[in-house]
This record gives sequence, structure tokens and C-alpha cells, in this order.
Amino acid sequence: MGKITGFMELERIEEGYKPVAERLRDHKEFVITLDESQSKKQAARCMDCGTPFCNSGCPVNNIIPDFNDLVYQGDWKNAITVLHSTNNFPEFTGRICPAPCEAACVVNVNDDPVGIKSIEHAIIDRAWSEGWVQAQPPAHKSGKKVAVVGSGPAGLAAAQQLARVGHDVTVFEKNGRIGGLLRYGIPDFKMEKSHIDRRVEQMQAEGVQFRVNTLIGALPSQGPGSKVTCDASTVISAEQLCQDFDAVVLAAGAEQSRDLPVPGRELDGVHFAMEFLPQQNKINAGDSLSNQLRADGKHVIVIGGGDTGSDCVGTSNRHGAASVTQFEVMPQPPEQENKPLVWPYWPLKLRTSSSHEEGCVREFAISTQQFIGKDGKVTGLKTVQVEMRDGKLSEVAGTEQEYKADLVLLAMGFVNPLASLLEAFGVEKDGRGNAKASTDFTGGYATNVKKVFAAGDVRRGQSLVVWAIREGRQAARAVDEFLMGQSDLPR
Repeated sequence: MGKITGFMELERIEEGYKPVAERLRDHKEFVITLDESQSKKQAARCMDCGTPFCNSGCPVNNIIPDFNDLVYQGDWKNAITVLHSTNNFPEFTGRICPAPCEAACVVNVNDDPVGIKSIEHAIIDRAWSEGWVQAQPPAHKSGKKVAVVGSGPAGLAAAQQLARVGHDVTVFEKNGRIGGLLRYGIPDFKMEKSHIDRRVEQMQAEGVQFRVNTLIGALPSQGPGSKVTCDASTVISAEQLCQDFDAVVLAAGAEQSRDLPVPGRELDGVHFAMEFLPQQNKINAGDSLSNQLRADGKHVIVIGGGDTGSDCVGTSNRHGAASVTQFEVMPQPPEQENKPLVWPYWPLKLRTSSSHEEGCVREFAISTQQFIGKDGKVTGLKTVQVEMRDGKLSEVAGTEQEYKADLVLLAMGFVNPLASLLEAFGVEKDGRGNAKASTDFTGGYATNVKKVFAAGDVRRGQSLVVWAIREGRQAARAVDEFLMGQSDLPR
């Protein structure tokens, strides 16, 4: 523990933002990272608890008190070694993780928590600038071949772990660039894609091969909720993949968007968030697109109050939308959580993102009844207020209202992976339509199909990037045990 009284003497230091007017001019990152002095003061607030709840609050079990102390002592090189021991990609989590570790921080019981996420962000950014992040190729090759389907955080984490113990790993991605939802779902203003690119270069130096524009299994259905990005020019059957590789890891995410089947859903101008967000990311990357879906000068309604909805708000503002309104069907949560009731678990409270601060009207406890249109194009929607009665949401009579809308973006989450992928492999599904695979230490992440494993959102459903990294790492250990009979990879 670097400073015994630090948590009593020092206040939390937040990362800064560039001014709204400046950051709305482009799609670049705008967070101002803590400098060395600020990071040291923030790390000094860590209590080095006898039971560090932050460790278990973090899905990858980052050894948080240790790297906090190392930052306080000025030993940044060992800090990144500790951080990398549990997390393959801290530059991802340091930018887009909601930080459940901070909710579990003991200082958070009656004060502001330690800024763990900002310290993690500072550690990895310094590690890259100092050249401390290097490829770790294996000392020996196993002679085993592993296919990873999907190049999001789960697939990349599994691939890197497996390559480092000597397996020949090939990652298959149906789109033109590596990264999965990190690449095509997360706006550049939250995480620029250069962070993915340099990890890909590192992994290539470690022996990982990447094959883009390659679809595994059947072409995805284009029914409701399934309009996903797919640039594939090559299709490989599941049978062929299983024949060519000793093990297969399915890490393709949960891309089936939740739809809103109300009258007028077919109108032009009503789109899924994942039709809208990937197009802007492709434009930022230099791709040429015809008829890009844009919000310029439009009255935009975003239906869904989560992170994806917030990303739609920020992107619409950067397009120059006339107005942006975000709907959330649940009641407005309290501004402050009931800490004695919920700590150290993730609390229910009102969360205002940087995108909301850039300009957005937020409506809570509201349900869309109908999309209104003219000449086949959406012009508005009809809504009603809802309230919780007997454990379910019910409409409130007399609260009907109409909103003007030129563009409606459905951002209500993702229900399960694309059925076409799981069906191509013959993988059993759980009750929610995800790949059925247990996380038990014995045979963990294995599906009902021999040598086929599943990890990340394809197995657990829509979740956080940090959960995807955890599952990818744990699945890698399970695959290594399956191939070699034992594994030295961490659980």
C-alpha cells in the first residue's frame, strides 16, 4: 500500500474531455488521459484492502491493488506486466469498459471510488509509447491447428493465448477488417481502430493468421433483426473447418438485434443501430459506401437507453442532426444508488454518457405504439407512457403522444447469435438461443459437437468487452487441455 492515508486525503480525479464544440467536428477520441502525477495521486487512494472486492468485481480478475501500488511507486513497467497477466487488451477495457471494478471498490462504500479504469488506461497507453508491448512468440510449436471464428475481443483473446502456447491459430472474420463489434459497433470517438490494428500486428508476430472476408457456415438470414455487416467473398463450410483443424472456437458474438414489431415497422427510415453505426466506422476507415445512412438535419429518435443507443446519439450529433431524442422503456433510475443495499454489485442508477452531454433529450418510461409515415417514409411515431404494475409494464391511459422523426434507430440490444452459424455446426442452443456450453473447469466451453468450443457473446449472450476477454482466455485454456491433456494457461 503506497500511501496509507491516501484514500482519506485525496479526492477522485476524473479523466477530462475536449470541449463539446471541438469534439463534434470529427470522430476521433476526445478523452484526456490522466498524466503521471494525476495517476500517482489516484493510485494512492487505493486502500490495498484485505479482501479486494475490485478483483472479483472485475470479470478478468485484474490484480488491481498491485498495479495501483506500482503506479504510485512509479514502476510503470511492472505495472503493465501485472495488468497484462490477466487482461490481453487493457487499451480496449480502459476505454470502453463500464468499470464494474469501481462499483466494487471499498472506497465506494462512503466516498467516490478509486479511478481504476483511468489508471488502467494510463498504464497501457504509456506501455505502448515506451515500447514495452512486444510480441511473445512461443518457444516451441505443438503441431496442433486451431480455428477461431470471429475476431471480436473473445476471439482475439482466445487466439492470442493459444498462439503463445505453440498452437497454429487462424482467425476467420466475415468482414473486411479484424475486430468484430470493436471494429464495426464501437464508434471511433470512443475507441479509435488503431488500437486494434497494432494488436493484430503483435499477434501476427506471435504466429496468428487472419483471414478476412471469409464466412464460416451458411449466409446469415436477412429476416427481422439479422441485418448484420458481412463483406464475405469466401464461404467455408463448418464440415470443412472441422476437417482442417484440430479444434474450433466459435466466438462470433451475438448479432441478432432485438426488433420492434409495431405497425409501420416497414417504413423507410426505421433502422437497426447496427445498420447505422458500422457504416460510419467504414467511412472513417476510408471505405467507399454508396447511400450512407446519415442523420444530417434530421430529427432522430433512438429507441433503447443502453450503450448502443448512446453511441447512436453521439454519431447522430456528429452528423449534424436537427434533434436527437432517446427513448427508454424503463422508469428513470435514481441519480444515486442505494450503496448499503447494492455494494459491491453493479448498481442501478442514472448514467449520463459523454454523448448525452453533447445534446440529447432523454425520455423514460415510454413505449412506441406505432411508426407514422408518408409516401413510405417515416415521419414520426406514436408513444404512450408506461408504469410498473404487478411486476410488468402497463400503459398509462391518456398519455399518448406523437413525436416527429425522420430517422428512427432501434438500439434495444441483441438477443442471441445468428442461428445460421450454430446450425451449420450442429451446436445445441440454450433456452435463449445461445450456444450451449458450460464453463466448468472440466471440459469447459465445449459444445455438444466434438472439438467445437464456444466463448463470448455467442455463448453467454450480449455482454461486456471485459466478459468477452475473460471467456476467450478461459476457452483457450479449455482448448489447450483438450489438445494437450494439460495446460499452463491461467484459468
